[in-house]
Amino acid sequence: MPAPSKQSRRRYDRDNSFRNRMSLIVETTEPGVRVLTIDRSAKRNAFDIQMYRGLADGIVAADRDPDVDVTVITGRGGIFTSGNDLADFRDHPNSRAPFDLLHALVDAEKPIIAAVEGVAVGIGASMLLHFDLAFAGRSTVFSLPFVKLGLTPEGASTLLLSRIAGYKTASELLLLGDKFDAGRAEKTGLINQAVDDGHALTAALDTAAALRALPAESVRLTKRLLHRDKLDVLRVIDEEAEHFIERCHSADAKAAIARFLG
Repeated sequence: MPAPSKQSRRRYDRDNSFRNRMSLIVETTEPGVRVLTIDRSAKRNAFDIQMYRGLADGIVAADRDPDVDVTVITGRGGIFTSGNDLADFRDHPNSRAPFDLLHALVDAEKPIIAAVEGVAVGIGASMLLHFDLAFAGRSTVFSLPFVKLGLTPEGASTLLLSRIAGYKTASELLLLGDKFDAGRAEKTGLINQAVDDGHALTAALDTAAALRALPAESVRLTKRLLHRDKLDVLRVIDEEAEHFIERCHSADAKAAIARFLG
């Protein structure tokens, strides 16, 4: 595959400067591999509206860049993401920024790989359903606490988690919202492999290199065929979004968020 052009590199430099201000580090660690690092460590890499938009834009930009073949998404400081910033969530209950991010993930035509460490909560776990491949440190803690917060699941998790893990497991993880470890995440199909702590990014980059060694058009066509139900997935994301936003205004959700924020 050709090396990045000077013009492309200038575009990357401009994008990198802009994204860094949005708590997203954009790097090309090796030719053809774009690494997007969530960098909001003061908030345990929790998503606010700006972060959602920045990551969605980063995914779209990488997918459209002819010099990028694979995107890797990770979190800085040994934390993937603690989910939605509940204060931001409380202040912007009608925001569709989380669902725009999910649409960007589903619409991407090139492979996207997750490197997960520390915690993956809420959308940090549900978004993994839309990655092509995912690796996590063994001590990573996952949870899908939507119901506990008076909300409903998002990210087409009511469709996809049941499909990959089975109805009983999906019901347990989504209804009870309890924490689970990387071993169980691997068994349910949420990640490909649990690796030694601190090595998720290495595993993701090694896999990205393996993908780049393959014929790029064959990789993209295979991904497209694997996602032949994309329109159904997007429809479920939008259906869940309507219920989610409605529940954001409920007394249950407001009370749960207030308790969490103290």
